[in-house]
Amino acid sequence: MLIAATGAQTGVWLLVAIPAISAAVLLIAGRRADRWGPLLGAAVPVALFVYAVVLFFSVKGQTNREVDRHLFSWVPVAGFHVDAGMLLDPLSLVFILLITGVGALIHIYAVGYMAHDPGRRRFFGYFNLFIAAMLLLVLSDSYLLMYVGWEGVGVASYLLISYYFNRPVAATAGNKAFFANRVGDVGLSIAIMLMFVNFGSTSFAGVFNHFGAHGNASSGVAAAIGLMLLLGACGKSGQFPLQTWLPDAMEGPTPVSALIHAATMVTAGVYLIARSNAIFDASGAARTVVTIIGVITLLYGCIAGCGQDDLKRVLANSTVSQIGYMFLAVGLGPGVYAIGIIHLLGHGFFKAALFLSAGSVMHAMNDRINMRRFGGLARVMPITFAVFLCGYLAIIGFPFATGFWTKDKIIEAAFDHGGTSGYILGICALLGAGITAFYMTRALVMTFFGKRRWEDDVHPHEAPVTMTAPMIVLGLLALVGGFLLIFGGGVQHWLTPSVGPSVETGVHTVSKVVLTAITLVVVALGVAGGFAAFRSVPVAQPQGVSPVTTLARRNLYADAFNEKVLMRPGQWLTRALVFFDNRGVDGAVGGIGAGFGGGSARLRRIQTGFVRSYALSMLGGTVALVAVLLAVRFQ
Repeated sequence: MLIAATGAQTGVWLLVAIPAISAAVLLIAGRRADRWGPLLGAAVPVALFVYAVVLFFSVKGQTNREVDRHLFSWVPVAGFHVDAGMLLDPLSLVFILLITGVGALIHIYAVGYMAHDPGRRRFFGYFNLFIAAMLLLVLSDSYLLMYVGWEGVGVASYLLISYYFNRPVAATAGNKAFFANRVGDVGLSIAIMLMFVNFGSTSFAGVFNHFGAHGNASSGVAAAIGLMLLLGACGKSGQFPLQTWLPDAMEGPTPVSALIHAATMVTAGVYLIARSNAIFDASGAARTVVTIIGVITLLYGCIAGCGQDDLKRVLANSTVSQIGYMFLAVGLGPGVYAIGIIHLLGHGFFKAALFLSAGSVMHAMNDRINMRRFGGLARVMPITFAVFLCGYLAIIGFPFATGFWTKDKIIEAAFDHGGTSGYILGICALLGAGITAFYMTRALVMTFFGKRRWEDDVHPHEAPVTMTAPMIVLGLLALVGGFLLIFGGGVQHWLTPSVGPSVETGVHTVSKVVLTAITLVVVALGVAGGFAAFRSVPVAQPQGVSPVTTLARRNLYADAFNEKVLMRPGQWLTRALVFFDNRGVDGAVGGIGAGFGGGSARLRRIQTGFVRSYALSMLGGTVALVAVLLAVRFQ
């Protein structure tokens, strides 16, 4: 049951309005804002985080933790009434804290990273716009209003990924992300249409009332809506088959990579499925598809990550894989939603730490990011190395680091799913953990250990304090954040009103102790394999490698598949339609016009201007008419 907003909660709309206004100021002010623009841009998420903490405690102190803040009547049309409102509940609040908290650290980091960029004012304007859109997405109390934030995130991500638009590769990456997201957005828009047609409402409360024990929605309707929501989630979160845009998004500045991959855009799909848990609970088929997509994607990201020499692309593929784990968790259904959200929060900590430390390396290496040209950086960049190491330990699930508490719970839940499918899901998740340890060890060794393979004009150095301070905070969170999230089941209990209680029966398919031991052995094998294989790294990429390595280098041929099956046929279809339009439609219209023009030109020749010609014409017409009448008369 929802209650009205009180106290600090009445100003919840400021979470969206403040960054939106800041973005407008930064984008409109012009070059005069170059000096103070970055400071304004960084101050906004800091202030929002402070306000988010106040909101958290105001909601925490209430018995009912779901607060509806009505703003205005948005679509007051008979038969289709939509109110604009914001929903403060446990699920939206954890996302608000993540977006503003991690986002604030990334903004502060960006002040140092973008210090010498001539377009930094524009960059921070886009950054604030992105934050505003993402907060609108998670705060909306209806699918239609959420769609506005959903599209806003897509536009802002396009602007940020293609920030260096004068580089063809960055412009192409921005377009690729935009088009892939549009495909997913079609699914979300269809889902919203189905909601209106079947339920007459797009609000969360209005839709969810038709599901559950007392709902009247059929399983077919639930499956159709769920699958369309899943398509939208796959687009935003870079899940199979719409995952190929995510690694290319690395063409944007490193703070963009950190913000998109750690705390905001890629988590939107997980949020959508968790928020729509009532719909997915009503359709086992839709949940099954979610788990399948999650498993395929987590293995895809792991394998693709093994073949990349670009450090940021390695991390990008790891994001694809880790979001796959989250999809697997939320696809397992009731009792497991909260585990997926907990891993999402932990991932926000360690992935931001990894990306920001990668950006520090890039900053020190004159914007080069090829790991084959790194090596030995641990000695000259100790802070960056320490932060990267913290993120590394967290993502591989090293004992007592964040991933050990969050990702391992997903592996456990997969095995506990039961039956043959549970074993298949669990083994795939376990295999992903081993491969993750391998490719992340590869990245760690190639970047920070071994011989120095630097180019002559490179003189690595530690980043300024504006960059290292946020990195250190995130590094510490990567180590201890997971324990804080699961301590006493706090986050799981907190999320119960939004996603239902977490179910742990105490009876497991595989004993928790045994499964933990197996997982650690698999991870240790991955780490050992990574160290053994990459202790000595040649500068040139080896040729004549195994088919598996070639497969990984080429992203499992996903881009080639999309190009041959989707892009090329699409181009041919477009050319055919253009040809038909030019020669068919336009040709017919032009032909008709030309026919009338030519005919009229010939008819004009009859108009000679001589009276004798007109008299002869009249005589001829009269004779012809008399002849016709006589013929009819004497027929």
